[in-house]
Amino acid sequence: MGRIVVTGGSGKAGRAVVADLLAHGEDVLSVDLARSDAVACEQLAADLTDFGQAVEALRGAEAVVHLAAIPAPGLRPDAVTFAVNATSTYNVFAAAATVGLERVVWASSETTLGLPFDREQPAYAPIDEEHPLLPETSYALSKVVSEEMARQFHRWTGIPFVGLRFSNVMEPHDYERFPSFWDDPQLRRWNLWGYVDARDVAQSCRLALRGDAGGAEAFIVAAADTVMNRPSTELMAEVYPGVEIRGELGEFETLLSIGKARRLLGYEPAWSWRDR
Repeated sequence: MGRIVVTGGSGKAGRAVVADLLAHGEDVLSVDLARSDAVACEQLAADLTDFGQAVEALRGAEAVVHLAAIPAPGLRPDAVTFAVNATSTYNVFAAAATVGLERVVWASSETTLGLPFDREQPAYAPIDEEHPLLPETSYALSKVVSEEMARQFHRWTGIPFVGLRFSNVMEPHDYERFPSFWDDPQLRRWNLWGYVDARDVAQSCRLALRGDAGGAEAFIVAAADTVMNRPSTELMAEVYPGVEIRGELGEFETLLSIGKARRLLGYEPAWSWRDR
């Protein structure tokens, strides 16, 4: 594969993705508003809400991993979050079409699925990609709109657009906080006690770049387990007693199904807080 552009390369997920791609011998360009001393490849400072800068950032590349965004609800005013995320994603998608990239991998979000489940409970668990999209924040709505943009850009261009619905991204030092969740299952009910290690985010991006997934597919990407030290069936019975459990659950098995990513991408989480 030729040069891979990673947008948002200075962020938590971006740093891990850049490091993983470099470790696998790829030629990487990190594009972000800010440079980072932790990123060991060529870096370009660019504002992707400007279409011209997006085109220049992608020119000469073969593929892009688009991670740049306001990364969560509540960090900026709602209208700003939606405008920045939707506009930058549109610009990257349109720039990819303009310069003729071979593949677009991009960060969608678990929030598309109804998080934090205040208005409506999960339709069933483990949640998979067939679950209704129920955005509850401007951040989540920007991701739902971006998934539709990906479908239409694929229809127009034939370029594969692989959307990865990342769970709550964690680095190893974040695991120190997990015991503070254990006494009250309500504290992390908002995403069914899910998480994903940044290094597994990186794995999923690399697999999505190399895999056979075509069209405009979306994949849930989470750890294989939960953040909790209680069985998943107990957590659901206590917090979501009316929600249907589909299939047999392992003791601490994730309630954000990664079955599709396993089948079609070859994704297999390698990192868990239980292995500290």
